[in-house]
Amino acid sequence: MSSKAVRLAARAVIVHEDRLLLVNAWANERSTLLCAPGGGVELGASLTDNLAREVEEETGLTIKVGAPCLVNEFHDPGIGFHQVEVFFRCSIEGSPVIPRSWQDPERIVDRHVWATEAEASKLHIKPDSLISIAFSQTQEISYDPLERIVM
Repeated sequence: MSSKAVRLAARAVIVHEDRLLLVNAWANERSTLLCAPGGGVELGASLTDNLAREVEEETGLTIKVGAPCLVNEFHDPGIGFHQVEVFFRCSIEGSPVIPRSWQDPERIVDRHVWATEAEASKLHIKPDSLISIAFSQTQEISYDPLERIVM
């Protein structure tokens, strides 16, 4: 068994004008993989506070965090990485415009995509259930079981 801890992350499911906000998963065009904005949680702050901070850092947007809608976990056995993510339905407060000049302080997120359900279905997105959850009207919380991350 690995001695590495499981990483906890929070992610935002933001659908605005029938488009889902996605960001690149890795810096420097290392992969075409897209995901919901968000990231690892810091100790001493709630999941929702961490999420609002992460979304602001990655996009410049201010959000209102709503109810959780998905729990996902994935791993990369090649590097011993295992992450559990809690996704929350979120809405934008203020302008939905992400300035072209916006820079993520960590220099990871450099691509923002607003995709319709049809457009999103043609993209490389993780977790697998994100599109159906994002465009669903259900208020249930879903669980997407452990999957291996594929770049």
